Amino acid sequence: SCMTCGMCDQGFEQYCDKGRCSTYGATFPQGMGHDDCHGTPTQGGYSTDMTVHQRFAFKVPEGMPLEVAGPLCCAGITTYSPLSRHVKGKKDQHVGVVGFGGLGMMAVKIAKAMGAKVTIFSRSNAKKGEAAALGAELVATSEPEAVGALARSVDTIIDTVSDFHDIGLLISTLKPVTGTLVLLGGVPKPYELPAFSLLFTGTRVEGSAIGGCDLTQEMLEFCHANKVAPDLEIISAKEAEAALHKLH
Repeated sequence: SCMTCGMCDQGFEQYCDKGRCSTYGATFPQGMGHDDCHGTPTQGGYSTDMTVHQRFAFKVPEGMPLEVAGPLCCAGITTYSPLSRHVKGKKDQHVGVVGFGGLGMMAVKIAKAMGAKVTIFSRSNAKKGEAAALGAELVATSEPEAVGALARSVDTIIDTVSDFHDIGLLISTLKPVTGTLVLLGGVPKPYELPAFSLLFTGTRVEGSAIGGCDLTQEMLEFCHANKVAPDLEIISAKEAEAALHKLH
C-alpha cells in the first residue's frame, strides 16, 4: 500500500486510498521504489525471491511452524479481523458462522478462543460431529424451524460462503441494533437485502477483507497464545490434483 494515506495511517492498509498491491495476482505499481518492476504480475508463493518493505513483513512467534503461519496469514486474518472488531474483549457473545470449510473452521476456532458461543450455519447436518468436536453447535439452513429458533439471539455472523445464498434468514437471527452480518465470501451475484428486516431491527450488514499490518501481527500472537491452528496436511506438488478432487 502507499503507507501515507488516511487508511494506511489508521492501520487499514488493505483499504489503501491509492489501491493495494496484493502479493499474488496483482500488478506491481509505479512509484514504489522499484519502477523496473512496474506492470509485472506479482506471483506470491510461486516467486523465487521477494523483496518487501519491513512494514509488510511479520514476525512468526517462536515455536509456531511455518506451515501453520501460512494459512493463518490468509484464512486466519480474514476471520480474525471482523471478530476482533465485534467480539474480542466482550462478554457473552454469540457468534454465527456460515459455511464450515477453511474460512469457517478458522472463524469457529478463533471465536471460541475469544470466549464466544458459536453456532455454525451449514446446508445440512452432515458436519455436526466436527462442529461438536470444536465446541460449536450446528444448525442446518435447510431446516427453517431450527434457524427460526435462533431469532434475535446472535451478536455477529461471519458469512464465509462464496456462492449465492439467501441471507434474509440469517439476518433474522441477529440481535436488534447491535447485530451484524459480516460478508467474507466474494459472491458475484448481488444479494437481495430484506429492507424491512433491517429497518425494524437496526441490524447491520458489512464486508471485510483481510487485515492491516498491525492486526495481522496481533492475530499471529493471539493464535499462538491460544493454540489456534488450521487443520492441515502437507503434500507434494504432484499430489495437488488428487487433493483438489478429494475436496469435492
